[in-house]
Amino acid sequence: MRLVFFGTPQFAVPSLQRLLAEPDFDVVAVVTQPDKRRGRGKQVQPSPVKQVALAANGPTIVTPRRIKKDEDALATLATLQADAFVVVAYGQILSQRILDMPRLGCINGHGSLLPAYRGAAPIQWCIVNGETETGMTTMLMDAGMDTGAMLLKSHLPMGLLDNFFDVAAALADQCADLLVATLQSLEAGSLTPEPQPAALATYAPLIQKQDYELDWGKAAIALHNQIRGFYPNCVTPFRGQPLKVTATIPLGATYWPHLPLEWEALPTAFETLQLEPATPGTVVGFLKGYGPVVQTGDGWLLLHQVKPSGKQAQTGADFVNGSHLQVGEVLGR
Repeated sequence: MRLVFFGTPQFAVPSLQRLLAEPDFDVVAVVTQPDKRRGRGKQVQPSPVKQVALAANGPTIVTPRRIKKDEDALATLATLQADAFVVVAYGQILSQRILDMPRLGCINGHGSLLPAYRGAAPIQWCIVNGETETGMTTMLMDAGMDTGAMLLKSHLPMGLLDNFFDVAAALADQCADLLVATLQSLEAGSLTPEPQPAALATYAPLIQKQDYELDWGKAAIALHNQIRGFYPNCVTPFRGQPLKVTATIPLGATYWPHLPLEWEALPTAFETLQLEPATPGTVVGFLKGYGPVVQTGDGWLLLHQVKPSGKQAQTGADFVNGSHLQVGEVLGR
C-alpha cells in the first residue's frame, strides 16, 4: 500500500515508525508542520515527525504552512497516487479536495472512544472529567470535526494517578497497532465503517490558559483530575508568585483502594493528622516524607510534586522544607 502520513508531535511518532517498518506499506511522503522554535533555547527545530522522516531517508517531506491553500503541496499530494492518507495529530484541517485524493480515503487515529471527546484535546479532557477508561479510534475522515465513520477501536483503563503524559504514551503505542490493523483490513475489504451515533457525541475543545488555574474551592478529586489532565501546567499563586502543581493525591478512604502499592503507607500516615476545617487553599498539615495537605472545597489534597517560580521541580516534602512552609498559609487568589 502506498501511504502518505500526516502528523506533527511526539504522539504521532510511534505510528509513523510502525508504518515505516511494516513490509506491507510504502510510506511515500510525510506531511508535517513547518520547523519552529522549540525547547528551552528556542532554536529552530523540525517537528518530531519530521525528524523520524529525515532519519528514514525515503519519504518525500512536505511542510506547508497552510495546506489547504498551498498549491505546490496539493499538486505533490495529487501526483503520489496514494492508496491512503494516514493522519495522526497533524494540526491542520484537511480540505475535501485532500480527503478525496487517496483510493481508500483518509484514515485518522483519534485519541478517544468516539463519538466521545471529539475535538482538539481528547486525552486531556477525558482525564479532567474523571473518566476511568479511554482508547483509540480509527475512522474515515470527512469534512466534519472528528465525525467520520468509525473503523476500529482499542481500550485503555486509566488509574487514579495516571497523568496526561502517561495516557498519551500508552495511546500512541495503541494507535500504531490499530492503524496497521485498520489499513490491512481496509485493503482486504473486511472492514465495514460504522457511522457515529451523533446523539452520544461529546467535545474536547482547545485548552485555554485559564483552564490551568486552580480554584481551591473545587472538590479535591476535581482539582486532582485537572492537575493530572493538564499536566504539567496547572498553577496557583503562592506568596505572590506562580506555583506549578504537577502531581497530587486526593486523601480519604474513597481513594485508598485505587492507589498503587508504593502508596500503601499513606493511609496510616494520614490518619495521624488532626485536621480542622479551613478556608479552601489553606495548608492544614504535613505528612512527613510526603508533603503538605491542602484543604479544598470538599476534602483534602496532598501536594506530591510542585515547581516553584524560578526553581526546579521538587517533591512535596522538599517543597515544605525548602520554602519553610507553615500551617495556615494559603494557596490561590
